Amino acid sequence: MSAFVSRALAVLRTPAVRWAFLVGAVVLAVVAVAGSWGELVEAAQQMPGGHLAGAAVVGIAYVGATFLSWRAVLADLGSPLPLRPAVAVFGISQLGKYVPGGVWNVVAAAEIGADHKVPRARSLAAMALAVLLGVVSGVVVAAVCLPVAGADGLGSWSWLAWAAPLLLVLLVPPVLGRLVGLGYRLLRRPSLERPLTWSGLGAAVAWSVLGWVLAGVHVWLLATGLGLDATPRTLALMVGGYAVAWVAGFVVVLVPAGAGVREAVLLTLLAGSLPHAAVLLVVLLARVLLTVVDLLFAAAGALVRPARSR
Repeated sequence: MSAFVSRALAVLRTPAVRWAFLVGAVVLAVVAVAGSWGELVEAAQQMPGGHLAGAAVVGIAYVGATFLSWRAVLADLGSPLPLRPAVAVFGISQLGKYVPGGVWNVVAAAEIGADHKVPRARSLAAMALAVLLGVVSGVVVAAVCLPVAGADGLGSWSWLAWAAPLLLVLLVPPVLGRLVGLGYRLLRRPSLERPLTWSGLGAAVAWSVLGWVLAGVHVWLLATGLGLDATPRTLALMVGGYAVAWVAGFVVVLVPAGAGVREAVLLTLLAGSLPHAAVLLVVLLARVLLTVVDLLFAAAGALVRPARSR
């Protein structure tokens, strides 16, 4: 694994490959939108303007919360980036999600972070930890929200009930710090310069949980625009449902940005609450809106990205 990461970093350090990677990731993200353009136009025509605009705004806030969670982790590890360079690192690196493999956003964050004087090993650790916190908090949020959403409880997701308490242990700084240290030893890298703190990790987890709530509201606004009852129960269903859908998409690492996997999970969870055609439109719009938000964050990051130091 260490040799693979080293080779990947060496390749990405060449300017031609870095630009090719960026252009390729943008193309893949745009293709994800263009491939469903006809259905997207149909969905937008059926969706009330207020719901669509609200979902777009909440989608931006959701990605912003994940950004702030990552930034809190990076600061806790010893690199408190100002807002503009932080947007550059996070925004551009997120395009790596659209490249099959599941690791390219982490590798890209290390390279772009180096442009802003963040040690590569620290960038790798921060992005990996932010993703881990997202998975853990997503499982916990789903375990809390899905039983509230209906009499069937967790149903086929009953494993969340026992997984959530076990995963919560990972949010304890000493435990997570030891796991990170083990990872560094396996990769034959120097250990962290400073331990994770309760305050830093707590801030990152709080932003991550808020992100899941916002993601659920984002999908809920789209679903209620097409006829879903606007009730606290359906809101809980959307919050827990999107969290577990994201975790499922993350596990299938060979699929760019969880494409198809998240939609399949949401289709299952929404079955019976909306007509099948309406559910398809909701998951399509959610995917496209969040892809556009990722592209906007990447564009904002590109505007403030400095020239690579010689």
